[in-house]
Amino acid sequence: MNCIIREMVKEDTKQVKYAAKKSWNTTYEGIIPIEIQENFLKGAYNDEMMERRLEHSLILVAEEENTIAGFANFTPVNEQGQTELSAIYLLPEYQGKGIGSSLLNTGIEKLKDVKEIHLDVEKENTIGMAFYKVKGFRTVDEYDDNFDGHILKTVRMVLTL
Repeated sequence: MNCIIREMVKEDTKQVKYAAKKSWNTTYEGIIPIEIQENFLKGAYNDEMMERRLEHSLILVAEEENTIAGFANFTPVNEQGQTELSAIYLLPEYQGKGIGSSLLNTGIEKLKDVKEIHLDVEKENTIGMAFYKVKGFRTVDEYDDNFDGHILKTVRMVLTL
């Protein structure tokens, strides 16, 4: 793998949207109905939201041969040194190759004064759960999440640095 991890630029938007959609559709097949996935993706990854994310958060992309293989989205670090990892998505064909680890590690390096990374992951997302556990995240809460009328078992995790 010859992936370059860099900060997202506006020209990456189309490929980042594609990576989000492809990753979501693959990961949540059989967990979240497709109509609910599509509604979420339309709201979370429309042009306006992508512009807002670019302005107000850290989005890193993993690029290989002009293809965005995946991305990670971190919120700004608050006064307590906490950030939220709101997304880390890879195209299915790039999973298991160390790219997610590179995105996470680069985020940690770039976020000054970060002490904790928080995230929510669906309990049935076994690939995500395994990744976060291997990286040292620990479960701090579990709850039912009403996701557009579909109840999900969500796990809140934190990584202390």
